[in-house]
Amino acid sequence: MARLSVACLLPASWHFSLSLSMLSVTPRQRFIGIVSFFTCFLLIFLALLRPWPWSQATRNSRLEKYLDMVENMEATDTEDPSLNFGVVVDCGSSGSRVFVYYWPPHNGNPHSLLDIRQMKDRNRIPVVKKIKPGISTLASTPDKASDYLQPLLSFAAEHIPKKKHKETLLYILCTAGMRLLPESQQVAILEDLNTDIPLQFDFLFSSSHAEVISGKQEGMYAWIGINFVLGRFDHAEEGEDTVVTVTTDSQTQHPVSRKRTVGILDMGGASLQIAYEVPTTVSFASPEQEEAAKSVLAEFNLGCDVQHTQHVYRVYVSTFLGFGGNMARQRYEDHLINSTVYRSRMTGDQTGMSATSPSPDPCLPVGLTDTVQSNGQTVFLRGQGDWSRCLDVVRPFLGKTNGSTSSSLGGVYQAPINFHNSEFYGFSEFYYCMEDVLRIGGHYSSTKYTRAATDYCATKWSTLKQRLDSKLFTSQTDLHRLKYQCFKSAWMYEVLHTGFQFPKDYPNLKTAQLVYDKEVQWTLGAILFKIRFLPLRDLQVEAFRQSHSSWIRFSFVYNHYLIFACILVVVLAILLYILRLRRIHRREQRSAATLDLLWVEEGEPLKG
Repeated sequence: MARLSVACLLPASWHFSLSLSMLSVTPRQRFIGIVSFFTCFLLIFLALLRPWPWSQATRNSRLEKYLDMVENMEATDTEDPSLNFGVVVDCGSSGSRVFVYYWPPHNGNPHSLLDIRQMKDRNRIPVVKKIKPGISTLASTPDKASDYLQPLLSFAAEHIPKKKHKETLLYILCTAGMRLLPESQQVAILEDLNTDIPLQFDFLFSSSHAEVISGKQEGMYAWIGINFVLGRFDHAEEGEDTVVTVTTDSQTQHPVSRKRTVGILDMGGASLQIAYEVPTTVSFASPEQEEAAKSVLAEFNLGCDVQHTQHVYRVYVSTFLGFGGNMARQRYEDHLINSTVYRSRMTGDQTGMSATSPSPDPCLPVGLTDTVQSNGQTVFLRGQGDWSRCLDVVRPFLGKTNGSTSSSLGGVYQAPINFHNSEFYGFSEFYYCMEDVLRIGGHYSSTKYTRAATDYCATKWSTLKQRLDSKLFTSQTDLHRLKYQCFKSAWMYEVLHTGFQFPKDYPNLKTAQLVYDKEVQWTLGAILFKIRFLPLRDLQVEAFRQSHSSWIRFSFVYNHYLIFACILVVVLAILLYILRLRRIHRREQRSAATLDLLWVEEGEPLKG
């Protein structure tokens, strides 16, 4: 008898066979059997398509970082409907700049931060625009503030899809120039922005989105931006050696081990800034010191949930006005003028009061003559090029008091630094001093730096100009840099080792202009901090969706346990159906045999 074998891709113990004679049943029964078999095959096929959790290989973190870097170099796909956008306007003292950022949806991990990136146009150029002068010049005409920013906001609006404007966050953050204005003038400018900008643009903007930020906030945002780009907020990998143990003031929170963040040193022309994490609980010598520390210590949670402490950071941030390279030189020259004029009046010594008898200056290159003026007084200088002596004469301008380890420049409180487990990046003048002329930018070595600076200062001015003409320095180097390089190199050295008390053998200071070949702005840290709670909203929506999901969420396609249960039920139904068919078939065989017997019995007499 012909037989039909059916395995259904099931284990061998589930193999069964059917006699074709079993199919000699009613059409309804045959239809039910066929549907059952096709259901079995369909369920197993869907089960094979199911991406089982245990079969998904984890991606290598280094590969992910590499792919992120490659993607970050490409033009932003503005057609991607899942992307979110944000605009930050940096209203500085000399001008204002607009930056456009974007980020994909949050990955769902409450311990992860948003992946914010700077937008790039079709030519892969960052979407940035700058205008001059600064917004603080509108102090007498505050009603023109919104018109002043109109070109920047229009530029940003052109690059962001129009359908995304109403959900694009806009922040207008003003810095040093606005901080110098009286509060009444600050308020007048901000009020004009808050009134007119919502009428001109559809960005998501409220009165709290326009503000004058403090130097402490600016430094904190810069610290966040640098560490975010360096990946220091990512989870520490197993076996990673750049890890710190962080403790908080809370008695209920246990110490957390995470990636070591980097500190930043940034010296401009007028000011100097330092910011670094303080991972351990700080103890104070007096109530006065504790009160002073409140102005320079900031504790914040970058995570989206205040209940999680994985991203709670305690950061020391301090800005020192007048301690930038140019302002330090100006204070030094004012001191030279005052001391020279005082000496000439008190003793009759005319050294420095005429070109024929210039005053020696150890911080100018050998053979360079210069004149400095202040309050109608003129003093003539002649460079000595003595770097060691220059260190001695600039040291008093640090304003250090009593040699205290907890006192920084100008007597400002300084939180302790663990120099055995820390890392710093030096920007602006820290990089220019090492690279533009000395050509040793990158890793800082005090021995190498001292030798190079000493040799430079001792070089004749005529030789330095010849080297400049021969293009032996960087393209950014000019006569102004050659002239004040000796002073600035000494000032940087003293700020670092005497002011901030870095050991001379400190191995983890890198000077840089770019991070991963791009300039990192404090605005990146600002938007990361401002929207840090946005992922929590997405997570809450996801949790609600999961708890009130539609029927498909619980269908057999998404639940492998249910799939197996369905398969088992179907197979059992098929087996029962087969048993029923066999019973029907046997009953029919018995009936047929009985009929045959009756026919035989009835036919025998006729044959006789």
